[in-house]
Amino acid sequence: MPGNMPAPVLLWKASASGIGRWAASFKAGGQKWSFNDIQPMWRPAEAEWRRMKQAANGEPIELTVAGYEAGSRGRTKGRSAVHFVVAREVVEYPLFYREVNLPFKEAVKDPSHIRWRFGSLDTGTLPPVVLEKLPVCGNCHSFSRDGQYLAMDVDYANDKGSYVITRTAPEMKFATSDIITWDDYRREDGQQTLGLLSQISPDGRYVLSTVKDLSIFMAKPDLAFSQLFFPFMGILAVYDRETKQFASLPGADDPALVQSNPTWSPDAQWVVFARNRAVGLKRARDKGRILFSGEEGEEFLRLTKEYRYDLYRVPFNGGKGGKAEPLRGASLNGRSNYFPKYSPDGRWIVFCQASSYMLLQPDSELFIVPAEGGEARRLGCNLGRMNSWHSWSPDGRWLVFSSKAHSDYTQLYLARITEQGEASPPVWLAHLVEPGRAANIPEFVALPRDAIVRIGEQFLDDYSYVRAGDEFYRAGEWDRAVEKYRIALSVNPDNLTAHQQLGHLLYAKKNRPDAMEHMQAALRLNPQNPFARFDLGCALASSGDLSNAIVHLEEGVRWLPKSGDRQFNLVDDKHALPEALHFNLGSAYQQAGKFSEAEQHYREALRLAADYPEVHNNLGTLLLRAGRLTEAEEQLTQAIKLVPGFAQAHNCLGIVRQRQDRKAEALICFQKAVRYDPNNWQAHLNLAYAYLSDGNRDQAIPELRETLRLKPSSEQAQQALAKALGQSAPTPR
Repeated sequence: MPGNMPAPVLLWKASASGIGRWAASFKAGGQKWSFNDIQPMWRPAEAEWRRMKQAANGEPIELTVAGYEAGSRGRTKGRSAVHFVVAREVVEYPLFYREVNLPFKEAVKDPSHIRWRFGSLDTGTLPPVVLEKLPVCGNCHSFSRDGQYLAMDVDYANDKGSYVITRTAPEMKFATSDIITWDDYRREDGQQTLGLLSQISPDGRYVLSTVKDLSIFMAKPDLAFSQLFFPFMGILAVYDRETKQFASLPGADDPALVQSNPTWSPDAQWVVFARNRAVGLKRARDKGRILFSGEEGEEFLRLTKEYRYDLYRVPFNGGKGGKAEPLRGASLNGRSNYFPKYSPDGRWIVFCQASSYMLLQPDSELFIVPAEGGEARRLGCNLGRMNSWHSWSPDGRWLVFSSKAHSDYTQLYLARITEQGEASPPVWLAHLVEPGRAANIPEFVALPRDAIVRIGEQFLDDYSYVRAGDEFYRAGEWDRAVEKYRIALSVNPDNLTAHQQLGHLLYAKKNRPDAMEHMQAALRLNPQNPFARFDLGCALASSGDLSNAIVHLEEGVRWLPKSGDRQFNLVDDKHALPEALHFNLGSAYQQAGKFSEAEQHYREALRLAADYPEVHNNLGTLLLRAGRLTEAEEQLTQAIKLVPGFAQAHNCLGIVRQRQDRKAEALICFQKAVRYDPNNWQAHLNLAYAYLSDGNRDQAIPELRETLRLKPSSEQAQQALAKALGQSAPTPR
């Protein structure tokens, strides 16, 4: 451990039982220090620790831990010893790292709880918090080689591609003038981007990032590994701070691949990045999404089962790139290789290796390989669970990394790296982590320990609150979402997104007058917004005002070509899609008795999304009404194939088969409809008629009674029950 290491925390485990008392002793330079009645997570006093280090003078220190039998002062139940060295070399550089509350989905919902610390590891206390209460989500950060520039992902102005680049100083400000957005790379494509895992160049002139990206983002119930996040599409792009131009990096810009996680060589001549085949491009782009989660994410994982990255390197060549080649030892090895980091002298690359995926993998371990490729070796500093987020000290002597070996909350560890690329067992930097917080993305910075005292921001605005509202919306916490959207409107009454989201949420919460006010406000701000028209049209349709609903829904369809604009999209909501607009317009026409127009829009919805079960069901119902039984059967069967428990589709399919004189099949359909939706009175009534048509009065009577329990006003059920009880069955309908 380094010479300026404060007193370490000692942690030990014992297999012996019946231990009632623990003791520890240190031997160094002919002297001995003994400590009695301690616990298995203990730290010596700083004064004693300084005396031990001075006595050792760079020679090994022997630490012995002994456990004694309960009730006995001298009978040993177990004893073990270890030798370690406090090096004469010290860690000269401060650390900048992030602290996050878990599970991660809670941190994302309210990013103001995430904070960053900056300071030296030799004080024995937590470094000071230099950045906190950021109103937008801040993620990966990086510094230039001399520490003069800090760059960080920030979701400013509702733009996940936003990125701040600013000069370091004791008192810093993140200002709007320091922000770029990766969306400006080929904005004409109309595709959003996260600007994932960006990194500033050693000289501070360039920034590399993954753009045109698609990623899996899955929240998990496990506290330790509460998210699964990795890109499956993307290319590398470069931003030149001198020319203020964006460009792809040739050799790492193949749209058929995912190219991500770039890192610079110390001389900026090479870029090493993670690469794999791209998956799901057409479907993802058709959906207009950049993050796959929920059912779509689960489906992706079922289809791919494993997803592994290889490390490649490509010459930077002033941004002109070149031919990418696999990094021997970190590619084509049946493992997932990611997070490459060059040593400051350019000789080595330390990277993560796991069985699959990227980020937060329980089995990830640190490996080292020559920078030009060669034999990869597992580093001796690896711990038992997740080793990642590593950073070299500027002098190349030390490696800091994160692990979950001792806690579900990621903690920091330090290892000594020799010139031969060998790592010592790690030192636990327990004094740098606050309980209940995960420490990650640690980075050594070539600055004095007091070079950064405070980082503020000057871009708190209405979009910040919209962003927070969006996260609460995604998490299903609608009251908190409404609160944030209202604050956004108090800052800017003309925030279109806040009005649109409030209208949608308040209508779902049955606050219809207030909802309609916000929907109309959204339309006043942009009459060409198709999804504002969509919301208002749906609200009017559900209130029975079909004529006005159709007007707004038709206008929404009319303006659909403009829907590529990001401001039109609701928060990852399935209904905010062109096919949903056509579906709802078709439904309004069907309710209004305009069946030809309804069919036209249902078929357009299916052209856009063939896997839309509600459209198949409604179209099947419409075709049934028109007597087109074969076509109706086809649509209803497809709806059930997509959603096997679709009760309404089973019920309608039963009617089709009844009219086709396929009574046995019809009976099965009605039974399934009742099983999947016990509160569907029409299905109960149809099932009763099916029983009666077979002369099965005893089974029909309970279904008729259940129909009347659910729908007491049903004259059909009343009459049928009376006849059944009088043993005179009605003619089936």
